[in-house]
Amino acid sequence: MPTPPLAALTHWVFDMDGTLTVSVHDFPAIRRELGIPNDTDILHHLETLPLAERRAKHAWLLEHERELAMRSTAANGAVALIRELCHRGYRLGILTRNAKELAHITLAAIGLDDCFAPAYVLGRDEAEPKPAPGGLEHFVARWTVAPGRVVMVGDSHLDMACGRAAGTQTLLVNDTSPRALAQADHLFDDCRALLDHLQPDSA
Repeated sequence: MPTPPLAALTHWVFDMDGTLTVSVHDFPAIRRELGIPNDTDILHHLETLPLAERRAKHAWLLEHERELAMRSTAANGAVALIRELCHRGYRLGILTRNAKELAHITLAAIGLDDCFAPAYVLGRDEAEPKPAPGGLEHFVARWTVAPGRVVMVGDSHLDMACGRAAGTQTLLVNDTSPRALAQADHLFDDCRALLDHLQPDSA
């Protein structure tokens, strides 16, 4: 079956940090603070720790990320893109490795909190963190739509791997790393370029 063009798809799931917002996380510094080896997935590592240590480090991470969330700024074209998709009546979701409560703080900070229903914002406590496909599969089931008619939009190989595993289309923005590119069906410089592509008069 031919792949439908992006403009024909009405179900979109977005990563948040680095996709809809300017990325500000200093992951090496976070690893140093939490005593996590370099190049180790932070969330996966925390799950291997004894309960008390795990809770303490999750609490530190949550408060650190809360401060970042309150100072969030929108990525280039992100607000216009989401507003346009929302105006068209598309189904929109957020799938983030951040906490759900912080996702709502971030969306409010960039002026997009009214575009995402609370039930369609999934964080690391509602779904196994990407690249695991469970969160994306939740949207597919909830929306009763074929996976191939859902778009996973993100800025990293984790987002692209999640989309591939769930059988959705994968769309990469704000990144050109080989690892991410290898799993992306579509590539745009940023959300502004994506919005331009979706306009009726685009080539």
